[in-house]
Amino acid sequence: MSKVRVLAIPSDAHGVGKYRILDPFKFIGNNFNNDIHVDIVMNLEDNDAVFDNYDVVIFHSFIHQVNHERNVERVKWLKAKGIKTVMDIDDFWTVDQRHPLYEQIRLAKVGEKKAELLKLVDYITCTTPFFANEIKKRLNLTKNIFVFPNAVDENEPQFKPNPIQSDRLRFGWLGGSSHLHDIELLKSGIESIQSTDLNKTQFVLCGFDIRGSVTEIDKSTGQQRQRPIMPHETVWSKYESIFTNSYKVLDENYKNHLTSFKQIDYESMDVPYVRRWTQEVSKYAMNYNYFDVSLAPLVESFFNSCKSQLKVIEAGFHKKAIIASETNPYTIDLVSAVDNGVFNDKGNALVVSPRKNHKDWAKHMKRLVNNPNLVQDLGNRLYETVKVNYSLKKVCDDRVEFLKLITTK
Repeated sequence: MSKVRVLAIPSDAHGVGKYRILDPFKFIGNNFNNDIHVDIVMNLEDNDAVFDNYDVVIFHSFIHQVNHERNVERVKWLKAKGIKTVMDIDDFWTVDQRHPLYEQIRLAKVGEKKAELLKLVDYITCTTPFFANEIKKRLNLTKNIFVFPNAVDENEPQFKPNPIQSDRLRFGWLGGSSHLHDIELLKSGIESIQSTDLNKTQFVLCGFDIRGSVTEIDKSTGQQRQRPIMPHETVWSKYESIFTNSYKVLDENYKNHLTSFKQIDYESMDVPYVRRWTQEVSKYAMNYNYFDVSLAPLVESFFNSCKSQLKVIEAGFHKKAIIASETNPYTIDLVSAVDNGVFNDKGNALVVSPRKNHKDWAKHMKRLVNNPNLVQDLGNRLYETVKVNYSLKKVCDDRVEFLKLITTK
């Protein structure tokens, strides 16, 4: 059989592009080149000739960076030529109202456009079995939908653990700018721990970013206006207020340092709170070296239930203990290490029921403060959970079989 020729088109070079297209297809191109030839192209030219000799075109969100109608025409053209079309999706196509870009996404009809492409392509790939079932059900599809979870390459430098030591037990959160409602779940727990164990603990906020703009929408006309955002207006400033109890747990010098928003490290790391600035996608996971316990709060909602468990996977490869919301997608892999107050030696995490957000974040953090050996035990157990099924090699093995399957039909 001749090589399967694949054209892979990422939507960006950041988080989604990295995990859904760039990493897996680079790996396949480098390690399965006897069977698969891969070209990865961003900003693909809108020209029929660029598709010559390809068997499969796989894309995330769009093929060409032009209007939606042209992408619909391109998918139809590819199918007419007998070239298999695969659309990858990592989030439900319609965001809920908590999302900071909800209004912009709604006005641009992004959800409807993604749904149209999903119905049109030959195959769909996504992140979890739950999401696959929802795609099939909500779009009334009979086509095959294949699940390829996000995965980690242990040989990538940022996923080789190199923990920085501290006398404090450090609780960290690492993520993006659309999680204010999730982080608000931590507020009472953080305040409780800081009231009793301020000198024993540290909270670490990773990914701090003051770049960007504010979009103001005139609801009567729909007209949009943008202006540069001020540092104190950013969602990261709101996150930081939660992590520091509105800066009340910090001395005046440190508060002044933080609110100057200068990207200069403070002279001491022996403080109740540490800000870690945003890093490029090839380095961001090194932030796991700065804390001991990963916090993964997630509001229980349909939109969130369709997300991937990437926070669990990353924490596992860094051998970090995790305290997470007991909601999908985290319940795919996490097993509670405490059942009705009794330790379960099969458990790999501490989980917080959505009904107990008001008390269990503090209870579990306190549990780890009082049982430091449990931090290491949980980290090791989580690593054992993720190391095979979420390794880039395993997931790419499965992707290669998928590519062979669809090109022999």
